[in-house]
Amino acid sequence: MPKTVLITGAAGGVAGYLRRELGDSYRLVLSDLHPIKDLAPHEVFRGADLGDLDALRRLMPGVDAIVHLGGQSVEGPWSDVLDRNIVGAYNLFEAARLEGVTRVVFASSCHAVGFYRLDETIEADAYFKPDTRYGVSKVFGEALGSLYAHKYGFDVLALRIGNVGLRPVDRRRLHSWLSPRDLAGLVRVGIETPNLGYEVVFGMSRNTGSCWVNTTADRLGYVPLDDAADYAEEINQRPFDPDASANIYQGGPFVEAETGGDPSKGF
Repeated sequence: MPKTVLITGAAGGVAGYLRRELGDSYRLVLSDLHPIKDLAPHEVFRGADLGDLDALRRLMPGVDAIVHLGGQSVEGPWSDVLDRNIVGAYNLFEAARLEGVTRVVFASSCHAVGFYRLDETIEADAYFKPDTRYGVSKVFGEALGSLYAHKYGFDVLALRIGNVGLRPVDRRRLHSWLSPRDLAGLVRVGIETPNLGYEVVFGMSRNTGSCWVNTTADRLGYVPLDDAADYAEEINQRPFDPDASANIYQGGPFVEAETGGDPSKGF
């Protein structure tokens, strides 16, 4: 029988890509505050608020693994980040523990390390340099995953996701692009790898010349199929300001959020 996988934040764009790429490999339990109506035969929808521990517990029976995409996806007021990404992440892990679900793929973010420069090369487990309150919340989620792995025997894969899309759209994202089918490949690693323990990897495609090195993902058997370098010639012909903060740091416009930058325009 195929495994049953719970996807939180299932009404979002990243989850939409993932649903299509996973196909019917798994039975999917889709959860979000917003109803999802375009369900395939192998999908069911169950609404839940990440702030409601009891509601999350009711999602868990029969679930083999969780892909936690839910919560605040960009920088925002501290109250939103706190409620959705810190309290919400705790509730998700704790509901899983209470109901005996011990495998989680956690959608972390490159913004946990966004204040590294683009001319620095880092591994996926590089020490934290968050660029926003949102980035801080992803650091918390990674720490939470480590706690539940080492204290309660969970298997947790934290994906420091760059930018999921059909193609990279600027020079910075030649480093951080993650194609939908490579996203699905990483999620499968998190769901299927025996005795995973706790691991952190970059959510990136092959991306020749990237400032990111994905040694751990390689060791776990991840084989990316796409390369942002295939789009580099076209992108490099576009206007570019090398002195702009958004073009210096790996977090891009998120590093400018406190000085008027608008992270909603891209990350």
